[in-house]
Amino acid sequence: MSDKVPTIDINQINGKKLSMPILGYGTWQATDKELETAIEAALEAGYRHIDTAHVYENEKVIGDVLKRWMEAGKIKREDIFLVTKLPPGGMRTAGVPKYLRRSLDLLQVDYVDLYLVHTPFAFKDIEGELHPMTADGKIDLDLSTDHLAVWKAMEEQVDKGLTKSIGLSNFNIKQIQNVLDNSRIRPVSLQIELHAYLQQRELVEFCKKSNIAVTAYSPLGNPGLTTFFTKFGKKIELPNILKNPTVNQIAKKHKKAPAQILLKHIVQNGICAIPKSTNPQRLRDNIEIFDFKLDDTDMKELDGLDKGVRLVDFTLFDGIKDHPEYPFPELR
Repeated sequence: MSDKVPTIDINQINGKKLSMPILGYGTWQATDKELETAIEAALEAGYRHIDTAHVYENEKVIGDVLKRWMEAGKIKREDIFLVTKLPPGGMRTAGVPKYLRRSLDLLQVDYVDLYLVHTPFAFKDIEGELHPMTADGKIDLDLSTDHLAVWKAMEEQVDKGLTKSIGLSNFNIKQIQNVLDNSRIRPVSLQIELHAYLQQRELVEFCKKSNIAVTAYSPLGNPGLTTFFTKFGKKIELPNILKNPTVNQIAKKHKKAPAQILLKHIVQNGICAIPKSTNPQRLRDNIEIFDFKLDDTDMKELDGLDKGVRLVDFTLFDGIKDHPEYPFPELR
């Protein structure tokens, strides 16, 4: 692992420890060409934690770059902490090995370091359709989701050595507790939307008490989400956290960029962050946050920005709230 980014230990079976860099590189919403260049720049900048998912449709590009770097002797496989995720279409016992094997083939590796259940809800598994739709334009849901059966299949992938660890994404406390109460191998990580406007303190505290590492996606908000929503015929307006006056005042105080302040606030709270950028300068800036510290006043002011504003509620999928495992009951 690169010594540029501090790591956190995540528990695994038989008391073994696995180190996860507290800052990673997120890859959602990037085209193949721009992502290939960006992954190269990210590796050059010192990122060693790469986050992807089968539904991002970019695993092949990431695998190509990693293979090129490994063949050139620039990195070894063990230098990279690689994360991918089980898609909603794979949320059944047979889907877990099917989609993990598919991801491994695309990434061109023998194992991933962390395999996550991407969402607590499930879609029908229709080949070639990551987001299958019904005739009336609604997402084609599989309402028979069984988290415990899926988790048992996830545990089997650890047994087979296809992933070093397993975890969850977008699950709520009740759903996580159900897995914890019925697991042989406990989830080591939870990936959730988390940023200054959505700090999710109750969920974070629950995870800390349960020895589950939290990873924040969309840690800077998500400026690119508007474009993503338009693919589904949706129009949304998002708050721009980077322009928040408090954030900018603290940035000026430390002579840092607003994005660096927002990321520092997250990692200083012991939470992993996976910012995404295809801009080489910005992605270099995002990793340069370990040479300063926010003081207590800074942290308190940033804590006070929490508005409970959720950007990713999955309602771009018409009918998603009809799924019994929709994770945000307050939005029903």
